[in-house]
Amino acid sequence: MAMKGYLDEYEKLVIRMNTPRVVIDNGVCSSATIVKVDSPRGHGILLEAVQILTDLNLSIKKAYISSDGRWNMDVFHVTDINGNKLNDQSVLSYIEQSIETVYYGEDIEVNGLTALELTGTDRIGLLSEMFAVLSDLNCDVVDAKLWTHNGRVASIIYLKDCTTGSPILDPHRISNIEGRLKNVLNGDNDVNSAAKTCVSMDAMTHVERRLHQLMFEDRDYEKRSKRHERDPMVVVTVQNWAERGYSVVNVHCRDRTKLLFDVVCTLTDMEYAVFHATINTSSDQAHLEFYIRHKDGSPISSEAERQRVIQCLEAAVERRASEGVRLELRHPDKQGLLAEVTRTFRENGLNVTRTEISTSCDMATNIFYVTDANGNGADSKLIESVREKIGLEWLRVKEIPSVIHKKGDGEEEQQTKAVLVSFGSLVWRNLFSFGLIKSCS
Repeated sequence: MAMKGYLDEYEKLVIRMNTPRVVIDNGVCSSATIVKVDSPRGHGILLEAVQILTDLNLSIKKAYISSDGRWNMDVFHVTDINGNKLNDQSVLSYIEQSIETVYYGEDIEVNGLTALELTGTDRIGLLSEMFAVLSDLNCDVVDAKLWTHNGRVASIIYLKDCTTGSPILDPHRISNIEGRLKNVLNGDNDVNSAAKTCVSMDAMTHVERRLHQLMFEDRDYEKRSKRHERDPMVVVTVQNWAERGYSVVNVHCRDRTKLLFDVVCTLTDMEYAVFHATINTSSDQAHLEFYIRHKDGSPISSEAERQRVIQCLEAAVERRASEGVRLELRHPDKQGLLAEVTRTFRENGLNVTRTEISTSCDMATNIFYVTDANGNGADSKLIESVREKIGLEWLRVKEIPSVIHKKGDGEEEQQTKAVLVSFGSLVWRNLFSFGLIKSCS
């Protein structure tokens, strides 16, 4: 009995030693709430903490990530979406409890729903055709997210049967749904652009992380066309620091919500470990610097690998970049609602670049980012005309792009950013040299 009690106490000690510890401070900084996380070093631990903060729609203004031996010490400066410190005690408690326990990601209730994963060729009117097919097959879309990038599209859709409200489990019916959607997604017949549809078997993976994985698997990062040129405001550099055995990654781009999540998610899924990092934002710009190694402890080893990391991080930043006018539809849910709305978009020359669909208490809340057919900002008169057709009380303009950047005018800014990221690397290396930050082996 004494030995059993000893083992119980030892197990409790091990659990305490391997459980992240969270301290939240609202007094140190006048402009942000400080969230400090101490945790054992492990693959994906940093991503979990960032994921919790971003799922609360919090903005990470600054962050300092450091590993000392087998322990991580992370500090985040966060605000709410309006730039204010966090004063809601329920939110603060939720952050503490979520980081200190196992967290599986964004809370989408999948019980009673069938989840489909889709990738394919993007084109004008694609979303309208997808929802028309689902409506025709008596499928009710309860939740969905869709991203487009470089002429490709990835989506996760949660369905139920319109008549019974039950999940769709019949394999023949599922096969028919997948086949119909695949025909819509295929676009051209190029074998390299082949569409994929399948029932999702990974309900525990964070939805937006899974979207990144789907686009990565689809190799959207290397598919470039004249219509989908890279964003000149996104600058990614990768250098090796041979003396310390690190690869140093710098990302400079426009600041936006969930930026840190997108970058850390991509590094994690590419099997890189972040040992040290600094994140700084100023005005509408963000500068992120990471000291990384492979999980086996080795740095990036070839020029081909270096270029691949650059391409993948550029894609990670660009995928969620908001293109177009943000429209929000709040409407009592009904069969065929999405097919009707997106058909109106298509018939009036509006292209949907990103979508978030949700349904709660028989009310649909749907967000669409739309451009004109050429990918440029949609005319305000056209937007108002579409709103009148759908219903001014149902469809509202929630966000209009504040700045439109012309293609080809970012060359000088790129050079300036390259200097900035190099300066950031120099600062960190001096900290290492003076012993203020220890290297991790």
